[in-house]
Amino acid sequence: MDKFERYFFAFLGLVVIILLVIVLNMLNNPTSGYTTYGPDYYNMPGGMMGSGYSQGGMMGSGYVYPYGVEDFKNEFDSNGETIYYTGYNESGQKIPISYGPNWLYVHGGSCVNCHGVSGKGGVPIMMAYAIPADITYDSLTSEEHEMEEGEEHESYTDETIKIAIRDGLEPSGDELDLAMPRWHMSDEDLDDIVEYLKVL
Repeated sequence: MDKFERYFFAFLGLVVIILLVIVLNMLNNPTSGYTTYGPDYYNMPGGMMGSGYSQGGMMGSGYVYPYGVEDFKNEFDSNGETIYYTGYNESGQKIPISYGPNWLYVHGGSCVNCHGVSGKGGVPIMMAYAIPADITYDSLTSEEHEMEEGEEHESYTDETIKIAIRDGLEPSGDELDLAMPRWHMSDEDLDDIVEYLKVL
């Protein structure tokens, strides 16, 4: 056996030992960081901008950055508020989505992650080019509601708000930016989220 082969097998042996140590650590400590990315991790509420209704998150505590929510919220007064903050309804069902920022698929999220606690939006979304709109009920239903380029469009009604949330369409029938997720909500959940927008 020449010098190169001895070094190669020594290196290979070292790699095997390191892998064995890692595997044994995982087996002996199932709550270690190695299991962080298990199936439940991807179903957690929250998102890259905050932590949903668990404390912590990439940007600090609270739901959304940079809105500055210091205290995370874990009690909600209505199904609509629960959906707005967590992306789950009161029954604990995660609201499925299509489109939206990629981090929503990985980490979960909700309305608050983009539109903020006040619903006024206005801050660019991480990994997206759109600036979230003001989705307060008064703003959406106002006759002076403007699009981001300053173009006016017809006011929303309760029904067209639901269509925007579920199908991603403006009252005119034009498609909303794909950064806006299409939330596949039940009729009851849609009614509740629209009612919540009225109190923002």
